[in-house]
Amino acid sequence: MASLKELRNRIASVKATQKITKAMQMVAASKLRRAQEAAEAARPYAERMDSVMANLGGSMLSSAGASPLLIGTGSEQVHLLVVATADRGLCGGFNSSIARIARLKVQDLLADGKTVKILCVGRKGRDILKRQFADLIIDTFEFTDVRRIGYAQAETVSKRVLDMFEAGEFDVATVFYSAFQNVVTQIPTEQQIIPASIPERPADAGEPVPYEYEPAETEIMNDLLPRSLTTQVFRALLENAASEQGARMSAMDNATRNAGDMIDKLTLTYNRSRQAQITKELIEIISGAEAV
Repeated sequence: MASLKELRNRIASVKATQKITKAMQMVAASKLRRAQEAAEAARPYAERMDSVMANLGGSMLSSAGASPLLIGTGSEQVHLLVVATADRGLCGGFNSSIARIARLKVQDLLADGKTVKILCVGRKGRDILKRQFADLIIDTFEFTDVRRIGYAQAETVSKRVLDMFEAGEFDVATVFYSAFQNVVTQIPTEQQIIPASIPERPADAGEPVPYEYEPAETEIMNDLLPRSLTTQVFRALLENAASEQGARMSAMDNATRNAGDMIDKLTLTYNRSRQAQITKELIEIISGAEAV
């Protein structure tokens, strides 16, 4: 059994840890509000972009001048996986859940004889995937010095992806991230970004509204496709930022509660040990007095 001094030290240590987890929970809650507002503000623009893409892209899939970003290269041999996670830990299963679906995708592609390249956005995803696929990781983007994820970071990632595509380094690109639902629910998501995934019109949407475009549809699509790619990456990063803070807030709340339970158990053990020691000393004093 641990001595009274050891129990006091353990109680003091757990209390110090509890203060840290409580502070991290409050910081995550503050950051979550800003990240959630940013993610929700970006959704209407991304949805409108999808609507325009659906209107334009559906009629251009069979066009002779369609961009490779829309119709692809004609091959699906080389796949680029953009795995977006966090740069920091202590956020529950947020990073591991994203890495898990990416790992399963890599295994399926390799089993089919495909070539896989991994582009990591965030250190934690790289640290998890390099244990098994270190030779497939081509680069990592880290934004540890960025206080709030913005469009500039999305442009950095999308530019690298577009440069690789133009150089013929891959045929299909897929981004992995976590879609934010609420504090306790973040959904790991897989989304193909090259060739562009044209959203389908709902069955009850009726006939599409005819539009006349100026300049030509091909020119608009050639300008819109890179912008759409950056928008999708930006949305993924914002959803990830909100999901990370939500997961961290939940994880730190659980850690604070567990620390409280541990403090209660250690305090009970300490009081019992102290009472037993006092009783033992009293028995020794009484026994000594009777012997005299």
